[in-house]
Amino acid sequence: MRRFRSMTMRLCLLILAAGIVLASCGSSTSNTGTSSTTSNTGGSMNETPTTASMPGSVVVKIATISLNGQSTAILTDTHGKTLYYFTSDTPTQSACTGGCASTWPPLLFQGSGSPQSASSLPGKLSVAQDVHGQQVAYNGHLLYTYAGDTAPGQAHGNGIGGRWFVATPSLSVLATPTPSGSQYKY
Repeated sequence: MRRFRSMTMRLCLLILAAGIVLASCGSSTSNTGTSSTTSNTGGSMNETPTTASMPGSVVVKIATISLNGQSTAILTDTHGKTLYYFTSDTPTQSACTGGCASTWPPLLFQGSGSPQSASSLPGKLSVAQDVHGQQVAYNGHLLYTYAGDTAPGQAHGNGIGGRWFVATPSLSVLATPTPSGSQYKY
């Protein structure tokens, strides 16, 4: 009987831990976006890193969607998929690995030089060599797509876990990490 209770307790703890991990990496929310202007074509949905391979090193575009009921300019990949940043990242290291990276595929850069935007941005695009490869960053925030977005103009990942947010052209430069763990200016 004791052995059965011990095994049951371990199983309950394992299920609880798995639930916490899944909650931190992604779930669906009620945030939706509708594309109002974009010059991108829809890409197929996959759960592998998004790799930028457009001529001229263009990896980011700007689109306007309805986000939380307001028309908002956002950053997208070359296929029009919404780009996000994760507040647990640092400018050079992704905190989203393993299964998390399947839900939140990193935007990767292939080639030489610097990543470019299809139109002028107030911030700076760069590349950080991390566990995923050459991951694209905007103002020090590593960029990702979300597997729950199946078409351009969607923003189902915004606000997930209180740590995933849509990247906008006005996204502030990453601040110096603080002891409390809050690393970003919003």
